[in-house]
Amino acid sequence: MKNLLFVISIIWLYGCNGPASAGKPHAPKPVTDSIAAGYSTISTSELRHYKAGIERFTDSLFDDERFNGSILVAKNGEIIYEKYNGYLDPLKKRDSLTPSSPFHLASVSKTFTAMAILKLQEEGKLRIDDTLTAYFPGFPLKGVTIKALLNHRSGIPNYVHYMENLGWDRKRPISNQDVLDFLVANHKKIQIGRPDKRFAYSNTNYALLALIIEKASGQSYSAYLQQSIFEPFNMKDTYAYTTADSARSLKSFFPNGKTYAFDYLDNVYGDKNIYSTARDLLKWDQALYGGRYLQQQTLDSAYMGYSFEKPGIHNYGLGWRMFLLDNDRRFIYHNGWWHGNRAAFYRLPDDNVTIIALSNNDYLKIYSCKKLAEIFGVYFDDPEEEKAADAENPGRTASLGR
Repeated sequence: MKNLLFVISIIWLYGCNGPASAGKPHAPKPVTDSIAAGYSTISTSELRHYKAGIERFTDSLFDDERFNGSILVAKNGEIIYEKYNGYLDPLKKRDSLTPSSPFHLASVSKTFTAMAILKLQEEGKLRIDDTLTAYFPGFPLKGVTIKALLNHRSGIPNYVHYMENLGWDRKRPISNQDVLDFLVANHKKIQIGRPDKRFAYSNTNYALLALIIEKASGQSYSAYLQQSIFEPFNMKDTYAYTTADSARSLKSFFPNGKTYAFDYLDNVYGDKNIYSTARDLLKWDQALYGGRYLQQQTLDSAYMGYSFEKPGIHNYGLGWRMFLLDNDRRFIYHNGWWHGNRAAFYRLPDDNVTIIALSNNDYLKIYSCKKLAEIFGVYFDDPEEEKAADAENPGRTASLGR
């Protein structure tokens, strides 16, 4: 009888957790403080060590009077440090920021755009070696592939600069279709390089990728990301901005508290315009482990460097920046900057560590959080590497979205 009950129990468990659920996206671990919940994979001594190091760093670097934003550090998907400082309106000091306050991610949005493209490839709806003429009839630039958009080797410069220089009326908000149409109509006037000759970071690439997502999926960009990423991974406070979201989206501010006005560039998406929280970004980070969203082979291709024209540790994969370190550890990341919004999303896959910092009042110091990697392992052990990593911080005069 006992043996029979044992067999029945195994059959029941297998039925609940076995192949019937295959193919469905796996929800990531909860990102509430799992340590407090009693199932930490981190020892008490490790936890003390990590927390003490993080607190020393943030206490010395972040000025609570000036920093308006959030910081989160996690290991194995478990939050080990979390801080929310400031207000939805830092000038009037009204409505405190909470874990569910979504920030504009600026160019960290590119990680979603790129991974959605790779997902569509896995679904057989596109190939990244396709040329753009397959998606945009009459596209005049020969040899530009989806892959060249993903790794910024298309030769197409940044629409942020050439559209205004060639006469776009700043009183007219630009759409993604406008970016495409203007490029097609004015390509002979724009200084366009030869495809795959060199790396040149350009937001045009990701504005075009968003249009390709819409053509390949048959859905709007925001709807496809909602269905493909945000809902399956329970990212309840994340959305791709549309004009319908203007009332609820968190404003951005100058350091003195003055609000940034709406800009004629603010409606373009794919290169920017995803809003999210530190906790939801952790869910996104964890979705990129163990085949939850993409196959490992696909992820490996995204985390490769594709540009070696210049020596150094910086490189760019498919939607991800990276430091190629001498000790073979991987530092995969993306920064973001648009108006007063600054975002830092640092991922250490070899240690399953996630470092996230978000701000909406132009707080430049959030990019220094990359140094927290040293608490978890030897990363920038070479002084020259550390100097190069520091030099990469986007400054106030940097191009959109670094």
